[in-house]
Amino acid sequence: MPRSWDEVATRLVAERGDALTRYAYLLTGRADDAADLVQDALVRTFGSPRFQLTLPRAEAYVRRAILNAVIDRSRRDGTWRRVRHLAVPPVAADVPQEHSDARIDLMRRVRALAPRQAACIVLRYYEDLTVDQIAHTLGLSAGAVKRYLSDGLRALSSSIAASDGRPADAGTTRTEDEHVS
Repeated sequence: MPRSWDEVATRLVAERGDALTRYAYLLTGRADDAADLVQDALVRTFGSPRFQLTLPRAEAYVRRAILNAVIDRSRRDGTWRRVRHLAVPPVAADVPQEHSDARIDLMRRVRALAPRQAACIVLRYYEDLTVDQIAHTLGLSAGAVKRYLSDGLRALSSSIAASDGRPADAGTTRTEDEHVS
């Protein structure tokens, strides 16, 4: 059992550092950004001595700091996202992609979601948290989390359907003749 906060920090980096980096990578999609986020979160968590901090609580603090940093960054970048297309031409990719590659590239699609939608999707399907746990983690109501999950999953479904060249709700609607009275 670690006796001091610096021992907890050392153990956390040694034992859970890779998992924290993978978590940050899922939220950012870039290894460099993920490493920076983990470093910043560790500094925020252990920058001042915190007593009575266990390894699981320290990891929870760091994960929350990573998530907060991603959401804060997206707020700061919001203005730039709205005008970026006016200043920078889009980068064209010359690499052809197969349909399966487009469907499998969920990470790119998750990163294209709104930050809270992406956070809810990652916490639900990567961290395997319940709606109530996500609500507690993000400081939202359970209804808001459900809405972010619903909207995020709908956006992911639409994105995948569009890459297949079919309408997003194909196969989910019925014609009048199909309804049974």
